[in-house]
Amino acid sequence: MPRVCYFTGVRTKKGNKLRHRGRAKYLGGIGTKVTSCTRRAFKPNLQSVTAVVGGRTKRIQVSTRAIRQGLVVKPLKRKYAYTRPQKQAQSS
Repeated sequence: MPRVCYFTGVRTKKGNKLRHRGRAKYLGGIGTKVTSCTRRAFKPNLQSVTAVVGGRTKRIQVSTRAIRQGLVVKPLKRKYAYTRPQKQAQSS
């Protein structure tokens, strides 16, 4: 399964990790210099959730930003405390 959000499409991005050396100018130095530049990956914060997609419940990977925005609709909780007298009381 790819590391992609189901709703927003956010995925792993590539970037650089920089290593600096030196003393900052505002501290009295001559400035910081980049001494190393290596590639790195910025991975999204994905969570596996059970959501209602197209009227059916489905396990999907969703970014936490999509969860906070309210794009994920969770299925209703199942009621295990069902009894027959309750049903008869509701119908009458």
